[in-house]
Amino acid sequence: MGAAIANSTELRHSAILGLGVYRPERVVTNDEICELIDSNDEWIQSRSGIKNRRFAGPEESVLAMAIESGRRALAASGLTGEQIGAVIVATSTYPVQTPPASALVADALGTGGAGAIDVAAGCAGFCYALGLASDMVRGGTEEHVLVIGVERMSDSTEPTDRSVRFIFGDGAGAVVVGRGDEAGIGPVTWGSDGAQGRAIRQEPDWVDFAENPTQKRPWIKMEGTSVFRWAAFEMGKIAQRALDRTGITVEDLDVFIPHQANARITEVIARSMNLPETVSVSNDIAETGNTSAASIPLAMEEMLRTGKAKAGDTALLLAFGAGLAYAGQVVKMPVLAES
Repeated sequence: MGAAIANSTELRHSAILGLGVYRPERVVTNDEICELIDSNDEWIQSRSGIKNRRFAGPEESVLAMAIESGRRALAASGLTGEQIGAVIVATSTYPVQTPPASALVADALGTGGAGAIDVAAGCAGFCYALGLASDMVRGGTEEHVLVIGVERMSDSTEPTDRSVRFIFGDGAGAVVVGRGDEAGIGPVTWGSDGAQGRAIRQEPDWVDFAENPTQKRPWIKMEGTSVFRWAAFEMGKIAQRALDRTGITVEDLDVFIPHQANARITEVIARSMNLPETVSVSNDIAETGNTSAASIPLAMEEMLRTGKAKAGDTALLLAFGAGLAYAGQVVKMPVLAES
């Protein structure tokens, strides 16, 4: 027999220690979006709940937004880059395949060579990454993990495509995950339905485009009705599974933060869960749009900044999107970075 492998048998509690976000400066109204698509402000608001969204400028790259949100999360947690053992970046819009965004973010934040992982799970990416970070801390792999959700969706949606252009926006949000005195992050409930993978897709792929450059460049395409039905009628079940795994009920919740995909989807999910009126429900989509993997941390920030939630509140996070992938967990709301 070979030598025994030493390993920690101690499971620790994990918690979100701090939150920081970055919202691009440019606010894009529905009226501006409608300059290039056949729609209007009233229709967009009635169908999605969106009034405005943010589009990133030339200097607000995926990396720049990720780094700034990470810097703010570190400040909120009272930690320095040297104390971060791993960086996980959830994104679908980082424009190069290599090097990974996480490695460049880790270097920019002065981690001294932290582990680096990029996660591409669409709109569920942040909750996937948070689940990974929580398990890393609980299992003793790392003391502190920086998790970032960041997107430039404005680069991925065709400006004249009426079905998707009005939905998406840009931004970044980050949290630091570390040890907690009590459980601050519940077990992740996740999964996917690849049979419906074409419901949200990039078309064509980049290799096809390179070989046939006269065709349209790749853009995100979405079957809106299919996605709506799937999310509205399946995510309530997933939310309940996440609650059951944590051992709490909807009456124990203070806050519900679903992925900001569509205000009508949020309403249907909340009704299917029989959420009490005492539970605050995020509606960051009205001013931010759908920011994919950045959606959940941006929505958390809006709830804390506006006083709809406070640090220590019990919140259910629920994300869903391309894949079709989903993930959710119960968390204690973190401390917000000072603006």
